[in-house]
Amino acid sequence: MDIENAISEIQEKFGVVGRVRTLRKLILGKMAGKHIIIEGPVGVGKTTLAHAVAAYFDQGFIRIDGDERYTESKLVGYFEPPLVVEKGWIWDAFVPGPLTLAMKNGSILFINEANRLIEGTQNVLLPTMDEGILIIPKLGSIKAIEGFLVVATQNPESYIGTTVLSEALKDRFVWIKLEHQGYEQELDIVKQQSGLDEKDLLIGETATKITRATRNHTDIRRGSSIRGAIDLAKILSLVQSLTLETVSELSIMTLATKIELEDGVERPIEEIIHEIVEAILSGDEDRFL
Repeated sequence: MDIENAISEIQEKFGVVGRVRTLRKLILGKMAGKHIIIEGPVGVGKTTLAHAVAAYFDQGFIRIDGDERYTESKLVGYFEPPLVVEKGWIWDAFVPGPLTLAMKNGSILFINEANRLIEGTQNVLLPTMDEGILIIPKLGSIKAIEGFLVVATQNPESYIGTTVLSEALKDRFVWIKLEHQGYEQELDIVKQQSGLDEKDLLIGETATKITRATRNHTDIRRGSSIRGAIDLAKILSLVQSLTLETVSELSIMTLATKIELEDGVERPIEEIIHEIVEAILSGDEDRFL
């Protein structure tokens, strides 16, 4: 397989901007049959990349979203009581969960935010990832069909609501780390996904710069992802006359829910975003580099 050609095809077919090294690692991991975990902040494209690679290989893709309510039975499956009464403990009475389906079909099980899963649910994955075997009480064991793979994402441990994956589970993954992309690549993504015309290029640049500045402000623990820039560009493009106050007001509307302030910061988030917008529009963006 020509990996570099595959990377180019994925970029073109699925609209992936940049990420050459990441795509190369994902393809190599997939070809080697290794379970993969992708770590990075919200909005850097972890899910998009995993889905693109799965689609390129024409492989089934079953997604689950990790949280503390996602139990073992939801992952593996459960017996339907009326059917058990009627037929007994047989496969026809069993409702397979995502893990069981992925193993039986040789699909990719995609776990979004795996480090939000509770420990018991994490532990169910161990034998399936290690030996490709899942034991279902009353039914016996199933063996994963060739192609079965777990691809997971996780947010950095500093994010609220995350837990630490067990060492045993981490040992079964190969690890890929994602960061925010550079300015030019983020601008390309904003233009691509916000549908801006050439005449709106300045709007895309402004939205991208404002959003990136939120990641480097001393009062902000977690700045906005590129989703904020895309949303802001779409909204700004609908306004005929843009002033400092208008851009500031719409930036607050768009970005306030995508930003987490440092502990102890008493200034309102509106004031901080206005400060960023004022600096960007006055050409003083270097203070946030």
